[in-house]
Amino acid sequence: MAQIHIHFFKHQYAEFIIGSYKSKICICDFRYRKKRNVIDKHIQASLKTTFVEKSDALIEQTKSQLTQYFMGERQQFNIPIQMVGNHFQQSVWHALAKIPYGEVSTYSNLAEQLSTTYSIENVAKANGENALAIIVPCHRIIDPMGSIIGYGGGLVLKKRLLELEHSLFS
Repeated sequence: MAQIHIHFFKHQYAEFIIGSYKSKICICDFRYRKKRNVIDKHIQASLKTTFVEKSDALIEQTKSQLTQYFMGERQQFNIPIQMVGNHFQQSVWHALAKIPYGEVSTYSNLAEQLSTTYSIENVAKANGENALAIIVPCHRIIDPMGSIIGYGGGLVLKKRLLELEHSLFS
């Protein structure tokens, strides 16, 4: 049975859990976020497998690309990913992935793009269940007034990421 290889990666920005499954990254998330247990159980149940703590070449490539991103040397990731969620969640995550480096959006903009009957709250909930932080840039969501709002990695980190992207983009 295929397993999800997981590796814990401590970086000065944050500590991550990175997981690969069948040559795709399915987790790149904050190790100590509030929803960690729920997200991990969902991914394991959806893929009908378990975690095994072991690094592999794809995890090492992901660590390298994250480091490049944090150093301002990378604006896009080119690693294969697997979004583990229902159709609606995946549509939200695909929309997030289209927000360009150095730009921001809002939940209401995402809901409009998806032209869905789901509420802004549903879009926000799906955003919060993103297990591919940084790669699927949920940190680029702000409120309509321009304030920084909720983030699995914490508001301080979200502000740092937005400043990193804005200063390098400007």
